[in-house]
Amino acid sequence: MLELTRRMTLSRTSFTRIAGCYVDRDGDFDGSFNTNFLKLSSQERTKKLKLAKEIPFSATNTNLKKYEFPQEARKAGSMWQLLMAMNECGLKNDALMDTFYDVVMENYCADSEYAILVFHDRYDIPAKGSDKERQWESEEVYEYMICAICPLEEEYEPGKPECGFLFPAFTDRSGDLNHIAVFQADAARPHRELLKTLGVSF
Repeated sequence: MLELTRRMTLSRTSFTRIAGCYVDRDGDFDGSFNTNFLKLSSQERTKKLKLAKEIPFSATNTNLKKYEFPQEARKAGSMWQLLMAMNECGLKNDALMDTFYDVVMENYCADSEYAILVFHDRYDIPAKGSDKERQWESEEVYEYMICAICPLEEEYEPGKPECGFLFPAFTDRSGDLNHIAVFQADAARPHRELLKTLGVSF
């Protein structure tokens, strides 16, 4: 994960896009946005990078756990198919994003307003030589999304994520389409409804 998080700074980020929606106290949709990440002000980019980084930078196997999509969950109309489509279009399809928000909102349990934020990135994974030293050429382009579900501290101002995920999972320095890394800020009281929404085995 350090390979990903050390790039999540204002000067090194390669995030291509950010999309999200706001949900009110009653669990109803309260507006959305979808924009090129680099079009945000430097202040906003810094804030959003901090939120995104919380997911992969968390303690592996404690706050960030990898889950498998069973074969039956990788079919037409599944959440896996929706995530694949969102990732492939780089979050640019608003209809797909709205569908994703709707599914999360229908199942997510919250006692206050919250935001669903989704980031998209493409990472050219550097190849490594036989001596394990990095080479300049790229071995693979890892295209992925980070989702952060955050309570709102002020009007439309997201606080630290309560849960979220990294999809596809990053396994052995490669994209792993059959797994997703799910983040829970409170490992003792996880949002199990998110796991059910994603359709993973747990």
